[in-house]
Amino acid sequence: HNAHHRRQRPLRRRGIRQRIAAASLRRMHRLLRHAHHWRTAAQPVRLENRDGEQCGYNNRHRLCKNEPDLFHSLSRTQTIMTGNAPSIALTELVEHLDTYLEAARFKDYCPNGLQVEGRPHVTRLLTGVTACQALLDYAVAHNFDAVLVHHGYFWRNESPRITGLRRRRLGTLIHHDISLLAYHLPLDAHPECGNNAQIAQRFGWQPRGHFGDEDLGWLGEPPVPIRLDALARQLAQSYGREPLVIGDEARTIRTLAWCSGGAQGWFEAAIDAGADAFITGEISEPCTHLARESGAAFLACGHHATERDGIRALGEHLRQHCGIAVEFLDVDNPV
Repeated sequence: HNAHHRRQRPLRRRGIRQRIAAASLRRMHRLLRHAHHWRTAAQPVRLENRDGEQCGYNNRHRLCKNEPDLFHSLSRTQTIMTGNAPSIALTELVEHLDTYLEAARFKDYCPNGLQVEGRPHVTRLLTGVTACQALLDYAVAHNFDAVLVHHGYFWRNESPRITGLRRRRLGTLIHHDISLLAYHLPLDAHPECGNNAQIAQRFGWQPRGHFGDEDLGWLGEPPVPIRLDALARQLAQSYGREPLVIGDEARTIRTLAWCSGGAQGWFEAAIDAGADAFITGEISEPCTHLARESGAAFLACGHHATERDGIRALGEHLRQHCGIAVEFLDVDNPV
């Protein structure tokens, strides 16, 4: 028996030495990969101005001359190369979005900005309305470094327990080293990429003012006065779904109020602001009575439908000014 164990000890020691050598080899491979990354990160980036002319770091004043200087410096100094694809440091991407969307000025129901930290650099960015499991699974399958959404996680009054579906979602991000960035009210309110600004652009409405908390609601006019039934048809054709309409279909609409998503609670404020019709995503029971008694029309076009354009426009902004690859995925939602 003792002789048998004496024969086994050299074999065990040999196995331990082999495992140590394998671990050292893996560490060496990681160091080599990091060294290669920093060598490629130092390479200059070739950018194009809006006329299609290629330019390098030194001609900053020819990059998108009508854009703020922030975009010049971002495109010039913070976009690096990973392999053959442009990449941006995650910290720089978050800093740019926080500044561009003025995230700090909003009192929101959730944290805006970086919610889950993943890889230190972003080459491929996936955008979508909500950080649902289908969006995360697509990000994993197509090797995205980060996900940018309008509806993220950690909402006020939400249970802090990481169990069930929440555990699966967060586990997907953490296990695959994917970052999650989310901007809620800042993306509703932004004057260019915001959901409400994009609604105005989609239908050619002329903004005239704001209403509601933090001026998130928009007031404006259609290009020409329009009957309610014709307005409903325009909305249905554009969004690909029939809106729920409360009001006299023959009424002429001259003043519009709109706010994307679940802004049905602002219907009375829209009426007080002089709107003939209020367009939002969802409807609640009191809205029917307010519409009937005030004469103002209410149109519910879908929470998801009215909030697709903002995150898509923000992704396009990042593609143009950071040079990274951006893809929008529309995970259908009938609500």
